[in-house]
Amino acid sequence: MTTATPLRITGARIVDGTGAAPVTDGVVCADADGVLRYVGPAAGAPAAAPGDRVVDVAGRTVLPGFIDCHVHLGVETAKDLGNRVRLDPTVEVFRTAERMRRTLEAGITTVRDLGGLPAGYRTAVETGLAEGPRIRTAVRLLGHTGGHSDFTLPGGFDPSAGLSEIADSPDEVRVAVRRLLRDGADVIKLCATGGMSSPHDHPDDEGLSEEEIRTVVDEVSRHGGRPVAAHAQGTAGILNAIRGGVTSVEHGYGLDAHARELAGERGTYVVPTLSTVFDGIDRSRMEPSHYEKKVRWSGVTKENISAAIADGVKIALGTDSAMVPHGRNLRELMHLVALGMSPADAIAAGTRVAAELLGVQDRAGTLEVGKEADLVVCDGDPLADVAALADPASVRLVAQSGVIRKDTLPRG
Repeated sequence: MTTATPLRITGARIVDGTGAAPVTDGVVCADADGVLRYVGPAAGAPAAAPGDRVVDVAGRTVLPGFIDCHVHLGVETAKDLGNRVRLDPTVEVFRTAERMRRTLEAGITTVRDLGGLPAGYRTAVETGLAEGPRIRTAVRLLGHTGGHSDFTLPGGFDPSAGLSEIADSPDEVRVAVRRLLRDGADVIKLCATGGMSSPHDHPDDEGLSEEEIRTVVDEVSRHGGRPVAAHAQGTAGILNAIRGGVTSVEHGYGLDAHARELAGERGTYVVPTLSTVFDGIDRSRMEPSHYEKKVRWSGVTKENISAAIADGVKIALGTDSAMVPHGRNLRELMHLVALGMSPADAIAAGTRVAAELLGVQDRAGTLEVGKEADLVVCDGDPLADVAALADPASVRLVAQSGVIRKDTLPRG
C-alpha cells in the first residue's frame, strides 16, 4: 500500500466544490494521514515543512475528486453483458483492474458500481492491492423474470451468472436482498422498469412493483440501512420507485412533471446518465431495437431532465460507463450543462451532491479542512468551459487521500 506524505499544492486556482468563489493563487495542504489541513489563499497558508511534497500547478485548476454514481466496472462494453460466460475469469480480473485505473486517472476518485462487480474489488482498493476509485458496489442487479436484469437466451441458457438476482414476489425479493447483503452489497440496485438494452422488455415496461420496492427498502432498513438505487426509465416505474422509497432514480428519462414534483417532495436523487443516451448512437453498430429505443428516448430525456434541472431536483453525476467508454466519465458534465446546468452546478453534481447521495459528505465531495485529500488538477478553467474536464489528458494530477495516483504536469 502506498502511504501518503504531507502534500503541498501551490500556484492553484481552487474551485472547492462548496459554491464559494474560486481562489486564485491558492494553496492546498494535506497532512501525512491524507487529510486536508489548509485550503485557501497563498497569503494565509502555513509555512512549508521540510518533509512536504511540494507541487506547483502553475495556475491550473484544483477541484475535489469526482464521484461517478453509476458505473459498471465489471464489463468493458454492453456486449460483454451477454458474453460473460465466454470470457476467461482470470483475465477479466486484470481487465477490471485496468478499467479501475483508467477511471481513477480520468479524475474519478470514488464510484458506485450498480451491477456486476463483486465486493472483493472494493476490498482490494481499500487494502492497497489495486489502485482505483473507492468503490461502493451493488454486487448484482435485482429484478423479475423477463425484466431488465434477466438475460436468459431463447434456448433457456442464462449467461448472467454473477450479474443478476431474479425475484418474482415480495417474499422472493426479501430473500434476494438478504443474499445481496450477505455478499457485501453497499447499495441495493433494483429494476423498476425495462431498459433500452434489455433483451426482453422496454423502458416503458414496469419492473418490480411498488409493493416489491417497498419490501426492498424495508428489508434493507432491518439490516442497518443501505441506499436503494432504482433503474427506472419509463414514467410508471419511476413513480413506483419514488413512492416505494428509493434513494435514487437511475436514468429517469420519463421524469414527467408529476414525478419531478414527487421527487422534490421526497428528496429523491436523480442520476440521469446522459452519456448513455446522447453518446454513441450509431445505427451500423447497434441492434435495430436498441437503436430505435435510443433515438426515441433521447428526445424525451432532453425535455424531462432539462425540466428537472430547472425545477431544482437533486441531480448527481453518473455515466453508466460500460454502456459508454470507461475513462471518459467527465464528458457527462458537458451534457448536464447542455441541458441547463451552470458549469459550477454540474461540477457540484459530480462532487458535493454525489457525496451526499453516497452518504460520504463528511469526508468527500468538497475541498475543506478535515476532509480526505481527494483532488484533481486540470488544464483550463472548467467554470468557463466545463469541457476542460472531458478529456482525460487534460486531467493532469489525481490525488486520493493525499497519495498522488497520476501526475502528468510538465516539469521545467
